[in-house]
Amino acid sequence: MTTLLMIIGFGAATSIVVGIGQKLRLPWPALMVVIGIAGAFIPTFAEVTIEPELILPLFLPPLLFAAAQKTSWALFAIRWRSILGMAVALVGVTVAAVAGSALLLIPGITIAAAVALGAMLAPPDPVAVDAVAGTVSIPRRIMSSLQSEGLFNDAASLVIFQTAMAAALAGTEVDFGNLIVSFLLSAVIAITIGFVVVFVVWWVMEKIDHTIARSSLMLVLPFGVYLLAEHFHASGVIAVVVAALEVRRRDVEGNSAERVTQASTWQVLEMLITGIAFGLIGLDLRLIAEEESAGLGRAVLVGLAIAGVIIAVRFAWLLLGTGMESARTRHDPDAAPRSVRDAVLMTWGGMRGLATIALALSIPQFTATGDPFPGRSEMVVAAAVVLLVTLVLAGLTFPAIVGLLGIDDEEERERTQTAQIAKRAYAAALRQIKDDDSLPDEVSEALRAKFKTLRTQLLGTPDDQASSEQAAVFREHRRQLVAVQKQAMQAARAEVLRARNERGTDPEIADRVLRRFDLQAVMQP
Repeated sequence: MTTLLMIIGFGAATSIVVGIGQKLRLPWPALMVVIGIAGAFIPTFAEVTIEPELILPLFLPPLLFAAAQKTSWALFAIRWRSILGMAVALVGVTVAAVAGSALLLIPGITIAAAVALGAMLAPPDPVAVDAVAGTVSIPRRIMSSLQSEGLFNDAASLVIFQTAMAAALAGTEVDFGNLIVSFLLSAVIAITIGFVVVFVVWWVMEKIDHTIARSSLMLVLPFGVYLLAEHFHASGVIAVVVAALEVRRRDVEGNSAERVTQASTWQVLEMLITGIAFGLIGLDLRLIAEEESAGLGRAVLVGLAIAGVIIAVRFAWLLLGTGMESARTRHDPDAAPRSVRDAVLMTWGGMRGLATIALALSIPQFTATGDPFPGRSEMVVAAAVVLLVTLVLAGLTFPAIVGLLGIDDEEERERTQTAQIAKRAYAAALRQIKDDDSLPDEVSEALRAKFKTLRTQLLGTPDDQASSEQAAVFREHRRQLVAVQKQAMQAARAEVLRARNERGTDPEIADRVLRRFDLQAVMQP
């Protein structure tokens, strides 16, 4: 009951903190960590414990699935070099740097334990940066690069951590050759599972003609894929990402109602799960500090030194990437980083999150021989400090960093791309009308007029050749029209609500009418 109370409390706090963060232009996930730290002082919450092995299966699959649906196979085909460089090579370099630092700073730690520490501190969290960056306007090319990196780096880190932890518990050395083979085998099996599961699920969905049922199956999919992959000792992270990308690839034009339903559902779930997860991180940080109080001061200094190493390695790697801009932009015009400012922003955006805290809490007290796990206290505290520096400190200062760097959010470029896609859609609609010989002329003309109106709504200009004065007049007329439409729709919805509350009105029928007006209101520009 206490755990349920905590979940409800963090869920309610998320709704409030999101609103506060929006008003203050502060990243709400970082605020939720602070709320979690404060919550640990409440005696009831202080007693709550969630098994570390449940944290990743509960929170990671839905958040990864939601994040991966914002990208595509085409983007990965272009960006595979950057993904390998950031999600695999940078993880390896970071693990090596952290392990070397730990061997120097933590007395008695073994090489295997130091490698395990590096693995749990190496991966930035894609959910954290996505939620934190929502408070500021930064270029899509930077956000896209951070998201792409975050989708796969957990996979490399988890394989390294599991291999190193097994060696540390057994008192043996890390077999790096076996580690590479394990990672490649894990990735191949995970990719296969992702494709096969989506194929089966899609076959089942084609037999189901019920929007809510199909959408509910999509909610279960990420958990099922993750657990199935883990059962076969493959990467659940890669399996979930592959499944999400394949679901988006298989989407068809007739699934409009399903897309609207799923988009709304995922937005709510993503916000609540993210809030609860980061509240739990704050709760665990407070409990870690309490449990490891002996020698806490020195452990914190070690954690700060390791956090500095992580930030320095990431910045150096990204700075090296700016020197290869010309080679990268031939394959990917939107490659990042392009400049030192990009490198600084992407370094500060390397926020640690769920994977780090879950792996830190999973470190056992004793090895297989019954001896105390070497350096466990310093490792757990270092994880807590790195989280505070890279998530809370970086998150709260992220808007200020963006402002100081003066990075252009490239709004005009994004607007141009939006217009290009809208033009393609408009042209496709007109071609379909023109090719349909069964339509009477008056119906065809009416449809053309309707899609011309749609085009002006999407593009914001009446004509590609419109002069600046004509465009200004059109925008003013359009603004007035939209204002009147909103007032009219608001009056219509108010009337439906009045009718719903009257005696003799079936509320469900009124809700059907209200939903039609609500969908029209949502689709208005």
